[in-house]
Amino acid sequence: MIESFLSFLVTPPANITATLCWSVIGLMIGSFLNVVIYRIPIMMQRESENYLALENDQPPPHTDRYNLITPRSACPHCAHKLSLADNLPVLSFVWLKACCRYCKARLSWRYPGVELLTASLSALVVWHLGSGIAGISGLILLWMLIAMSFIDLDTQLLPDELTLPLMWLGLLINLDGTFVPLRDAVIGAAAGYLFLWLVYWMFLAATGKEGIGYGDFKLLAALGAWMGWTMLPLIVLLSSVVGATFGLLMIALKRHQRDKPIPFGPFLATAGLITLLVGQPIVNSWLAPF
Repeated sequence: MIESFLSFLVTPPANITATLCWSVIGLMIGSFLNVVIYRIPIMMQRESENYLALENDQPPPHTDRYNLITPRSACPHCAHKLSLADNLPVLSFVWLKACCRYCKARLSWRYPGVELLTASLSALVVWHLGSGIAGISGLILLWMLIAMSFIDLDTQLLPDELTLPLMWLGLLINLDGTFVPLRDAVIGAAAGYLFLWLVYWMFLAATGKEGIGYGDFKLLAALGAWMGWTMLPLIVLLSSVVGATFGLLMIALKRHQRDKPIPFGPFLATAGLITLLVGQPIVNSWLAPF
């Protein structure tokens, strides 16, 4: 497995220029992902509150337009509308010294962090998969996984608005076998969902507590649709090992309470990305002795 990973790192990209270009595009996509991460939970909450109000024959509390485009981005502290110069990925954050131009409040390092993470991982995906249909598809998967990971970290929710389209998109992309044959993709989607569904009910029966959420079922189903059923054991193993290690480390450092759940979505997403890039060499190395 180590040899496969090292081989992956030193394999030259098909097109260095394309890799660099997509890293720059990744910066801009990362800026938009910050909007997605912040707004989708608010959109879900507003929709829920409007629905409850209508069910109780009350006027909806939210009648203004609020989506990923409208209203324009604003400072989270003073609500001042931001100009284009205030929204330049990373550059604006550095130029303004991590402060709002208008109220001087400190801005979160999350914003440039997401942008740089998206840029670097976008370059890694194109480095490995190229800039053809597989590479572009891999980028879409990556960007959606980043958005879902941070939303799950913030809210412990994996929105259907992201998990379900990701699953259907995986099946469509594999119509011509971009990553796996369509048959493997369909079985992967079903098996991914059913596996965590069974784990959920067994854990509930044994402990009386919910161990994982329904969003995790759908995310694993989506990863199965993209990479096929044969990669599900690797995804589950990697996500479990990374999640358990992270949880124990946080508890040891006293940064997390034992009885507080840890979102599993980011670990599934991380395992999914690793599997997309080096999953087959890892599986081959495991099966080589047999």
